Amino acid sequence: MKRYVFLLYILAIFASADGTDIDQILEENQSNISLSETSQEKVDNLSTEKDSLLAEWKVVVKQVEGLKIYNEQKRQQIKAQEERLVTLAEQTKQVVVIQRQIPPLMERMANSLEQFVSLDAPFSLDERYKRINQVRNTLSDPKVTASEQVRQVLEAYNIEREYGRTIETYEDAIVLDGEEKVVNILRIGRLALMYQLKDQSEAGIWNGSDWEEVSGYRIPVRDGIRMANKTAPLDLLPLPVKFEEEE
Repeated sequence: MKRYVFLLYILAIFASADGTDIDQILEENQSNISLSETSQEKVDNLSTEKDSLLAEWKVVVKQVEGLKIYNEQKRQQIKAQEERLVTLAEQTKQVVVIQRQIPPLMERMANSLEQFVSLDAPFSLDERYKRINQVRNTLSDPKVTASEQVRQVLEAYNIEREYGRTIETYEDAIVLDGEEKVVNILRIGRLALMYQLKDQSEAGIWNGSDWEEVSGYRIPVRDGIRMANKTAPLDLLPLPVKFEEEE
């Protein structure tokens, strides 16, 4: 109630003044209101801009932190790659040295294999010497890579090793009492190398330097040949084995 009385009092004062003064006052008041609204709008725009800049700044800070982590990881990777390059350079030098050593090593291994075959029991000699010649041809062929040369030499060694673990029979011509005869050969690993005439009338053994007839083993040798041909089941065989007596 007091507020209305005060306003009426103010209006009475304005009513007693000149009409022109009242219009001027109202215009100035309206101008001040417009100015105030404009200022408030600017303040709101500045606040909004500030919030937007703050959000952008936070995004940039996160990106910078991410880039720092990324750069650190890349530095570690580059360092590891540099160390790897040094290691590869050293290994390359070693590979060059090894490659130079491979041909003479393979040649020595081929010579040793040929010497071993010549001193071993005379079984499958054609096949074994043919394999050695093939290895030598490979070693002398410049088109064959070093890895292939190594593979063939090792394969030849492995085949020779397997002879000691297998049983085999085949037909061959051997010299008996100064006469060449076609016989059946029975090889049991490297434990025994025996022969039997085609009519099964005689059997013998390789004694380390010559073929020697042995009596009483015709049937075991025959059975061993059948086992090697897989026409009879594997079984124990009484076989003559020659041992050198110690002096």
